[in-house]
Parts: sequence; structure tokens; C-alpha cells
Amino acid sequence: MAETRMLSFIHVEQDYPQKRKAKARAQDFDEISQTYLLAKAEEQASRCSQCGVPFCQVHCPLQNHIPDWLKLAAEGRLQEAYQLSNATSNMPEICGRICPQDRLCEGNCVIEQSGHGSVTIGSIEKYITDTAWKEGWVEPLLPVADRSGQSVGIIGAGPAGLSAAEQLRVRGYEVHVYDRHDRAGGLLTYGIPGFKLEKPVVMRRVERLEAGGIHFHMNVEVGTDLSFAALRERHDAVLIATGVYKARAAGVAGSGLKGVVPALSYLIASNRKGFGDAVPDYDSGVLNAAGRHVVVVGGGDTAMDCVRTAVRQGAASVTCMYRRDRANMPGSQREVANAGEEGVAFRWLAAPLAFEGAAVGDEAGQVRSVRAVAMRLGAADASGRRAPEPEPGSDFTLPADLVVNALGFDPEDLVDDWEAGELAVTRWGTVRTDPRTLATNLPGVFAAGDIVRGASLVVWAIREGRDVADAMHAWLKARVSGDKVRSDEKLRGERKAA
Repeated sequence: MAETRMLSFIHVEQDYPQKRKAKARAQDFDEISQTYLLAKAEEQASRCSQCGVPFCQVHCPLQNHIPDWLKLAAEGRLQEAYQLSNATSNMPEICGRICPQDRLCEGNCVIEQSGHGSVTIGSIEKYITDTAWKEGWVEPLLPVADRSGQSVGIIGAGPAGLSAAEQLRVRGYEVHVYDRHDRAGGLLTYGIPGFKLEKPVVMRRVERLEAGGIHFHMNVEVGTDLSFAALRERHDAVLIATGVYKARAAGVAGSGLKGVVPALSYLIASNRKGFGDAVPDYDSGVLNAAGRHVVVVGGGDTAMDCVRTAVRQGAASVTCMYRRDRANMPGSQREVANAGEEGVAFRWLAAPLAFEGAAVGDEAGQVRSVRAVAMRLGAADASGRRAPEPEPGSDFTLPADLVVNALGFDPEDLVDDWEAGELAVTRWGTVRTDPRTLATNLPGVFAAGDIVRGASLVVWAIREGRDVADAMHAWLKARVSGDKVRSDEKLRGERKAA
């Protein structure tokens, strides 16, 4: 095939895959965008300017070789493009779907800065790997050596744990993954709605790992079903990759009312229902927005997941309340736009003062409204970000019989829950590690992902899963070498004594 000329952004406009109409997509949990046709993927990839210093790659946590696989895709060499993309990422089609490209690779694309609109990197990445699955290019997980004499225990089957498990299994270790849920994937499975990440996309990754010899132990709660100490005894090395699941409280009156729920509980119930599971709290209406006035407090991607889920569940109204303005919200602007198209109302510069409920009757204790106050952005704090402050006399009330707190996540108390008083943690409760090796203060115990860096992006969890696998491999090899040296010295001593 003749080499395709790049730099076509001069005459080819940016064109993302077409989204389904908002009214139609709000009726189901299917992904909202269609996929590229081959010709369109090639065309959009050819817009890449092939920068000498590729800022897209620099701003990708995985340092993906983006310009190189874009060029291969533009030339129709999709299998090679997939191989190159897969070389640096364990889940390229997942990152293509859920990474906030507008803040990472695409947001730093040179032609975006020049006003031509960035290359649609995420959509092309998704297309390349989906094609690889369809065409059978995704190869089985095959160990390159036999190190089954050493085993690794991984606590947490989210993106960090799964990425580390794959990298360690390829090197030949016996790998066991423990998770509290009944399905692997962590937030990929239960925290992200299907309209952003359809669940078969996650499950086929997990199935590949299982087929490659990784052992999954589901419904196992470390600290309850299996002690941390026993886990350390069972394995030569242990990785803590639990993520952060503890919901931050709103800290206002009425937070204990019925109908005030944490975001993750709400999203897990919805995703379980999508799997066909029995979900009593969903069926009873506790975690179901159908026919209800919903207020979601927060401005991150989790808040967007919640408001868009509520729309699909048939809520009477859905409002997102955030204490800063749109320009300062942490969530993806694309997700905000999608939510707005689907009918979500936004109350920017507003914060709850109290959740108010019925005082008498059969519905006593049930939330009925949110009393809130308008905010304004005051002086900048130490980070340079302007801090929100209340506008005097600006109180208002919103009707609400379901309030979802989406204010972020903190680490659970692993030290107490696991009776691991010797495990060093930071003042925020994250696990303290060596920044180079991700080793904890305990010999043979490592940590990676959100439990180290705090609530962050899936792509960072994948990166740290890969990095910690390298460090664990080096540690395990050194341990074998040390054991051999000690064994040789002992043998020489025995011979000398004889």
C-alpha cells in the first residue's frame, strides 16, 4: 500500500464518530457514539502533524506512541497499529473510551493549539483495538518464562491490579487476584456506566487474563474473609491495589435522611441491574431514580455518571449542583456537554446548606428538598485556584427526593480494617510508598493506583500497575538470587565441615 500523506488537517476537518440523538440514547445504557468506518478512521488519523516533539505522547500517562500508530492507521496498517498501541497499554480500547482526552493527549495536540481541532486520538484508539478483537489479532496471554515457584497476591481487581497481574503473569509468576466483588474490573465494571463503557468490553479483558492462568478469588474481603497477614504468608510478594472507595460526606444537616445516598452505591446498583443481578435496593426505589426529582452534588466525572444514569432511569428531573463555575469543574467538558444534551440542568456556583425531609407521616425521614446557597469565586488559594465563598442572602431551595453525593472518594482505613498497624500510610490515609519502586515499608509489599495517589484516572492506574510489576519483578528476582547465594554458602560450609 502506498504511504499515506500525513498533515491532512490543512484540508480535512476534525470529525468525531457520530453520536446517537440525545432523546434516543437517554432511553438505554448503550454507548452513545457509533464507531468509525475504516475509511473515516484512516482519514482522521492522517490529520496528525507527526510532530518532532509529540505533545500528545508527552501528556499521555502511558507515554503511548501516538503519532506512530496514527501513521500506521492512516496507511491502513491496522494490525501493526494495534501491536504498537498494545505495547504500552494493557487496555487501549478502554482508555480510548473513558480517558479524558480533552485534558490529556487531544487537549495538547499541536494542531488543536493552532485552531484546526485536535486529532481524534481516543476514537481512533478505540477503533484500532475493537478491530483487533474482531479480527483475532489479540493474542492469548503467554508467559515467556516459568517462575511459578514464586507467587504474587494482588488485592484489588481494578485497572491497577489487572495491569500488574498481566505484566507479572507474562513474566511467568503464579498470580492470584483477590477482590471483594463478584466480578473483576473494579470501577471499570461497577463504577462506570455502560453508556461510557459497555461491560462486555471489560469482561473480555478479564476472560483473557483468566485464560492466561491468572487465578481470581472473588467475593473475598481482605481483613474479614482473609487476613492481610495470612495473605503475606501465602505469597512471595503482595500488591495493594484496592483503589479508594470511601465516599466523602457533604457535611451538612440532613445527610442521614433516607434518599441521600453515596454516588458509588447508586452506580453499583445500576450496573448490577444491567448485568441482570437481583438488586433489592434498586427494585425498592432506594437506589433508583425513576419518577423522582434528583439532585447530584459534585462536579467531577462521577457526578456526570450519576446525572446521566438518573436520566436513563426515568427521573422526573435531574439537577447537578456544583460550588464552582463550569470553567473550574474537574470533570470532562465533553461529559458535561453530553449531560446537557440529555436534559440535565446545572446549578453552577451553588452549594448545599442542608437536606430537608418530611417530619411526619409515612414518609418521615425521607428527603424532600435541598436548601442551598449561591456561591462566588473569591481570592485564589495557595494553589492559585479561586476559592468559592457564599453570597450573603442568596439561599434557595430545590425539590429533591433523591440526593446523590458525588464529592469524591477517600481511602478506607486499611490499617484498622486489616489489622496492619505496621503498614505506613500518609496523613490522607493513602499507602506510603517509595516513589521509584512503589514499595511500602513492609518487605515484599507494594502498592499502586488510587490507594497511593488518591482518586485519579484509570490511565494512571494502568501506568502504575505496569510500573509496579517491573519493580516487583526486580525484587522477586533479587530474592531468588539471594536465596541461591545463601544456599551455595551453606553447601560450601557443609562440604568444608565434612
